Parts: sequence; structure tokens; C-alpha cells
Amino acid sequence: MFDPLKFAYPSKRIPVYAKNGMVATTNPLASEIGIEILKKGGNAVDAAVAVAASLTVLEPTSNGIGGDAFAILYKDGKLYGLNSSGYAPKNLTSELMKEKGFERIPPYGWESVTVPGAPAAWATLSDRFGVLPFEDLIEPTIKYASEGFPVSPITAKSWQNAFKRYKKELKGEIFKNWFEVFAPNGNAPDVGEIWKSTYHAETLKSIADTKAKSFYSGELAQKILSFSKKTGGYFCQEDLEKFEPIWVEPLSVNYRGFDIWELPPNGQGIIVLMALNILKGFEMKCKEDPESYHKQIEALKLAFSDGLKYITDIEDMKVPVESLLSEEYAKQRRNLIGEYALLPQAGNPYSGGTVYFATADKDGNMVSYIQSNYMGFGSGIVIPKTGISLQNRGTSFSLIEKDHNCLKPLKRPYHTIIPGFITKDKKAIGPFGVMGGYMQPQGHIQFLNNFIDFHLNPQAALDAPRWQWVKDKEIIVEKEFPRHILESLADKGHQIEVSLNSSNFGRGQFIYRTEDGVLTGGTEPRADSNISCF
Repeated sequence: MFDPLKFAYPSKRIPVYAKNGMVATTNPLASEIGIEILKKGGNAVDAAVAVAASLTVLEPTSNGIGGDAFAILYKDGKLYGLNSSGYAPKNLTSELMKEKGFERIPPYGWESVTVPGAPAAWATLSDRFGVLPFEDLIEPTIKYASEGFPVSPITAKSWQNAFKRYKKELKGEIFKNWFEVFAPNGNAPDVGEIWKSTYHAETLKSIADTKAKSFYSGELAQKILSFSKKTGGYFCQEDLEKFEPIWVEPLSVNYRGFDIWELPPNGQGIIVLMALNILKGFEMKCKEDPESYHKQIEALKLAFSDGLKYITDIEDMKVPVESLLSEEYAKQRRNLIGEYALLPQAGNPYSGGTVYFATADKDGNMVSYIQSNYMGFGSGIVIPKTGISLQNRGTSFSLIEKDHNCLKPLKRPYHTIIPGFITKDKKAIGPFGVMGGYMQPQGHIQFLNNFIDFHLNPQAALDAPRWQWVKDKEIIVEKEFPRHILESLADKGHQIEVSLNSSNFGRGQFIYRTEDGVLTGGTEPRADSNISCF
């Protein structure tokens, strides 16, 4: 399949190999928690739940207890998809937002808060597919929350950036709990500084003891509802009580003999599949050919322009998914790609805070999991004495009635976080993902091209410099990009900017299972990433 030592760019990073289990995350302590669960007899699903819970404490800059989650899992030879994204409150309408003077939904405050789905995802996955007691999966995180841990470098940097932004943007009593929990000493923690939160520990204990029921119908739910009522929020009891994760059938397209799997809308994974459908009609000669980059960028732009217009809650989709993924439509879009850069009609992609990880066990079970608050810590609203930082996914809604993704009660918004999975001949190859807001489909496409078209090993496929389409003909690239490629793309009409900030380009993980059962892993060089295995 690939040469383990083949790299497109100079690097000392090589893939990790194991037989009994592997966990690839953005945090070394989280990876160790996952491996310890596997060593105790847990399976890949148990490890995934434990890691998901741990990252709400170990990396609160990118996700939290008040966020959403999606997963694709391969269990006993079958793929399953879980959508645990929340909907808008029953009392939140576009008409009400306009009456209050909003032209768009603001990123901070109750207007952007949707029902959190992450705790329900943990309990649902554990109940259906786990083998260890649910409370055992949450216990390691409770310990870190109560005793503290040293903050890792990339997380510390993100935390400090968020503090500066929130100190400027978050005004009023409604936001004071964020500063109490996440900046208790008047500032964000530094690299290596010990941070702990007894509030997180107590909340996680309640979730563990009740299998997340307390979050939706018990003591935690009452705390959320009480603070919402006190501070002008929109939640009612029914919003939380009726929430349940949805089991969905993953979507796929075949790309050069590999089946690439994504979850259906309201997530943006379909953009990846539409772009691959366009690309498979082209020959991708080699990675260092500027024409390869040109075709990737143009296919992505076309797919994104469709995705940003049509993706919303699956119940409200006005264009069938089957139509968007048809061969006829792919051919129609492919024919638009010529020698020069297109100017598609689309929105303005940007990055967001998310965690992605992958787990695998000795029996061939694998999980592709992603979890997020959005825009870092989310809405800025933290429920008093709980550590629950609420997401701001509602920001993705439109307030324009004719838009497909217009806000209405109990509707799920366009969602950026997407797990991916690869199979071949109905056998699992492995879970993959690249987190980072609207960078995610772009990261998926680049990773898949590196791995499938250019035969790079898992680590090299993640290490390779990335590009990001911003809007119109604007592209930003990492500073490692070869100059001759940039010059050629500029000649084709692409407007190129070299970025010195690697956080713009997403953070990915990948676990690949060979035919003889050996696990091979790659992890993100742009994060505090780690692979633990045995």
C-alpha cells in the first residue's frame, strides 16, 4: 500500500505500529487514558468514550461537556454512524431574533446556544457497544479534574488567545463564570502550569453515576434551566428532556477502489464526498505537480459552494443527498474546471475549536470520533458551579427565511465537525479526521489525496503542508509549501497568501489496519498530539 519511510517532505516522524490496540489523540494524557481502558479489557468504543470525556478537561480550549459529538464506528464488520448534535431551543425563532435587532446570530450569549449532545453520545455509545461499566470510563477524567494536570503547549497557547479575546468581548454578569472557571487567577494557564476544576469533577461524577441522565432530566439539567431563565436564555425543560442522539447510515463514494465514508447532513461531510466525486474523473499524476493542487482546490470550491447553500438539518434538506452525490452531477461540476481558478458563489470558511481522535482494538473494532464546542470555548456561557461551557453552534444558522439553513425551533444547524472512515472491499482500513471548522472537508480531501493518490504513509499524509481555500479565489498555504507550486498556482489565477500560523490548517489523526491485523498510526504535528499503543 505505501512505503513506511516514504515522505514527500523532509521529516523525522515515522508511523507508529502496534498489534493489540491504538489510540491517536491531540493530547498525550488522553491517549494514555484510552490505552489503559483497552488494557483493562475495554474495546475501541470504551476507549473512545473515555478519551472523549477526558478531552473536555485536558483540552477545554477545543471542546467541552456542553458541546456536540459525531462518530463513525466499525464493529464486528459493520459501520455505524452517530449524530449527537443538538437542536435550537423550542422558544428560539428567527422572528424573535429579528425583533431583538439581530441581523445574524451572535457568537456569544444565549442566542447561539443549542442543546449539547456530547454527554448523551458518551452514554449511548457505551450502552450499545461498550463492555466496561460507564462510570469506569469517566473515572480517569474525574481524577485529572480534581487533582489537576500540567497544561500542554498548544493548548496553553489557544487558552491564552481565547482569554484575550473573551476579556475584550465578554461583558456582563452572564459571562463571569467563564473567567471564574477557566481563568481563576486572572489569566489563562501557562505551559506546564497545573490547572484543575472541582466543578468539572463533580459534574462528570454526576454524568457517570446517572449515565448522563442528570444532564438532560436531573440535577444538571435543572442548573442549566435555572441559569437560562435567570439570564435571558431560551431553554425549556422539554428541550433537554427530549434530546436523543440519532443513529444514522453513513454515506460513501468509491474513490479509486477505496470507499470513503462520511456522516449525512446536518454535517458537512457530504462536501468531501462531492469533491471526491469530481476529482475521480481526473488523473492525479504526482503530488509535486501544480496541476494536482489546482484540481483539488477547484473541486473543493465547487463542492463547498453547494454544501454551504444546501446543507442543514436532514429533515429540512430541499435537495436530495442522492442528487448531490450522483455521477451525473459530479460530471456536470467537473466540466466547470478549466485551466484557471474559478470564482464560485460560496461563504467565508474559517477555523474553529474541535477535538478529533481515533481508537482501535485487537479485535478489529475502530472508532472515528469528533467533539466540539465551536469557536474554542463556545458561547462564553458557563453554567455556575458545573464547569459546563455551552457551545455556540447556533451561530451557523441563517436568519434569512429563504435560506436552507434558516433558524427554526428544534432544528439542527449546519455542522462543521465530521469524522471520516475508509474501507476497501468491505473491510476496514481505518478511521481518519482533520478538525478545524470549515477547514475540515479541505483537510479530509488533502489527507485522502496524499494517502490514496500519492501513496504516502499515515504520518507523511498528515505531515505534508496544507492549503486552505478562504473565499473567492483566495488561498492560504503553510510556509513549507514549495515555491514553484505557489508560482504556478498564482499563474492560474489563485490569490496566494503564505501563513505563518499552522493552527489555520487543522489537526488530524489516522489509524490504518493492515490485512494481517497490524495497526499503523499517524498523528498531527500541528498539535500536542500523541499515539499510545500496545
